[in-house]
Amino acid sequence: MTGHRKTLTALLSTLAIAALTAGCARDSNIVLSQQAVNNLNQEQPNVSLPEPSREFRAAWVATVANIDWPSSRDLSTDQQQEEMIDILDKSVDLNLNAIVLQVRPAADALYPSDIEPWSEFLTGVQGQPPQPYYDPLEMWIEEAHQRGLELHVWFNPYRAHHPSARSPISEDHIVKQRPDLAKEYGDFYWLDPAEPEVQEYSLSVIMDVLERYDIDGVHFDDYFYPYTSYADGADFPDGPSWERYQAAGGTLSRDDWRREAVNVFVDRVYNEIKQARPEVKFGISPFGIWQPGYPEGIQGMNQYEELYADARLWLNEGWVDYYTPQLYWPIDQAAQSYTTLLDWWIGENHHERHMWPGMYTSRVGDGSAQEFPPEEIVNQIAETRERGEKATGHVHFSMRAIMQNRNGLADMLREDVYTEPALVPASPWLLPGAPTRPTLYVDREGIRRMARWQPTGEDREIFRWVVQLRRDGEWETLLLPRQERSLNLQGNPDIIALRAVDRAGNISAPTIHQAGGTASPVGH
Repeated sequence: MTGHRKTLTALLSTLAIAALTAGCARDSNIVLSQQAVNNLNQEQPNVSLPEPSREFRAAWVATVANIDWPSSRDLSTDQQQEEMIDILDKSVDLNLNAIVLQVRPAADALYPSDIEPWSEFLTGVQGQPPQPYYDPLEMWIEEAHQRGLELHVWFNPYRAHHPSARSPISEDHIVKQRPDLAKEYGDFYWLDPAEPEVQEYSLSVIMDVLERYDIDGVHFDDYFYPYTSYADGADFPDGPSWERYQAAGGTLSRDDWRREAVNVFVDRVYNEIKQARPEVKFGISPFGIWQPGYPEGIQGMNQYEELYADARLWLNEGWVDYYTPQLYWPIDQAAQSYTTLLDWWIGENHHERHMWPGMYTSRVGDGSAQEFPPEEIVNQIAETRERGEKATGHVHFSMRAIMQNRNGLADMLREDVYTEPALVPASPWLLPGAPTRPTLYVDREGIRRMARWQPTGEDREIFRWVVQLRRDGEWETLLLPRQERSLNLQGNPDIIALRAVDRAGNISAPTIHQAGGTASPVGH
């Protein structure tokens, strides 16, 4: 080690010990001697550590029509919170690591907003806050993070009213405030994506949440222009915006003009997120077929022509951090094969963003003619894993079948599929580099040995801790939430290793304690 590195290591360790000592001063059982401080500056040999598993394991929690949460719009605050905790605890039990929560199903909000009214799917009446009052999104985030789960917020950028609504549209809703922007389409209302004011409005909603809440991701699903089946095949009523475009000398066809409006919005959302909070991921889950015939033999709805969603372009251009195409068909259904479509989307991933396909998990035991056996979901996960670094996770739609353990699905996932916890794959383009090595101290309290730690640097926020213990030559890996700072050491491990993980999933070099020795940052 050069003199410069010795000096830097000593400085970082001394600063960390000072912070650790201050934090432990309230505990009379801990005394950090000067010898302990000095020992932390001694370099120890490198130890070959097993790498923690990496896989994005998430589930959508849909609020529209009370699909997942809350299960009814008539629940009390206590009942809503109990259901929330049950979902999060089940996620931890299954070794999932993320939740994608729908917070804006129809130009409404499942959180306090000065822009849009409270959702009736929360309270039963649009515009009415929960009673007793609480902030559902704040609680979801806090409870998820306490469990080491990421919380992604799911917005519907254009849907303005859903036919499952029972209460009157509130006077402060955009359908009432700006009927020129919100178009009636069948039993729905839909914001006109080509209106510049719509783009500004929906972007303001997203940025408001981004600025006020400690979220980990922003998510869109497949709803851009509405499905034509919502209005018996009628064309979308965007005559005023189209006529203004033509009058201004626009040269695109009407279909291309619509697609370009969505393209501009997607690109802008991505860039605005990155300017405000670069560590927050942006993901889209488009309909699983871009166009029939891509790849050859694929049949089905054409989102490019019907939803005016050029989902291939967004992935080609890297306007996302992760992609979750909704591959809601069985592996062996040739015209819409899960694996065939997954491989096609992988081939379009020119910027090597995360590919985390969506699976129709709620098809398991749903009683329909298309019902899946639970083995279909297990096999789809196995096939995704076969793609290695090209597809590093998946998302379940939705939590309902998992919470109900349909046909033993949840048991099968826990026992056969998610046998150990996993970190979310890293997104190094969001936050380059890695966190500083943390400080680790091992002490004895009576007959117990305790490991305690603190972050060393302040260059970035820590999201998780990786603690690895070796006993009799066997390694155990623990993934702990960011607020955990100590561990009761059982079984007398001879090596304890600690690494920090930041908000983008980057992992630090380890700090290692060897039995009979002291903890030191090691590695290069």
